[in-house]
Amino acid sequence: MNEVADPINVSALNQYTYCPRRCGLIYLENEFSDNIHTSRGNAEHERVDQSGYVTTREGARAEYALPVWSERIGLIGKCDVVEFWPDGNIYPVEYKHGERKKRLNDDLQLAAQALCLEEMTGKPILYGAIYHHTSRHRREVAITPELRRQVEDTVAAIRAMMDSGKLPPPANDARCKECSLKEICQPQVVAGRATQHSLLETLFEPEAT
Repeated sequence: MNEVADPINVSALNQYTYCPRRCGLIYLENEFSDNIHTSRGNAEHERVDQSGYVTTREGARAEYALPVWSERIGLIGKCDVVEFWPDGNIYPVEYKHGERKKRLNDDLQLAAQALCLEEMTGKPILYGAIYHHTSRHRREVAITPELRRQVEDTVAAIRAMMDSGKLPPPANDARCKECSLKEICQPQVVAGRATQHSLLETLFEPEAT
């Protein structure tokens, strides 16, 4: 692994891209709480590990819960499924319980897996897929140069957060509604305190003339 710093978990990229504070609560303060969405997601991943799997290529071999890592970037994690095709291509598949999200957090997690697999195998990985259990649809994702750059930028941002030891501010928006860490995070309370602090700082400032 990376000799300078501890490796970042691949799944942390998903969490950070969705909400930096959520990522900090999980990986900086070791806080986590399940709700119906996380429970369904965990159950779906268990089914992937235990059940049969149909690959996208005849004669392909599928590996489940495959450990992956990158010493260059400083990543470690696990792939839900990796298909090894007869033509030599390697195709990671990430399982998600819900439908496709507006943000790129799932795509970024898949791209991070692809970069790890490239370093481990020495083979280029240009595509992977995200299987959305709710729609029963497999969505192919191109591992583009832009997505690769975002992976490295996000790893750097997570490492800076970990090194600082400080939680990012709460999002306090629509993302909080279904978050399993809402009660731990308390976004409205924290945001309210920040507003009060800002008001106190400006309370006794002289008026502009």
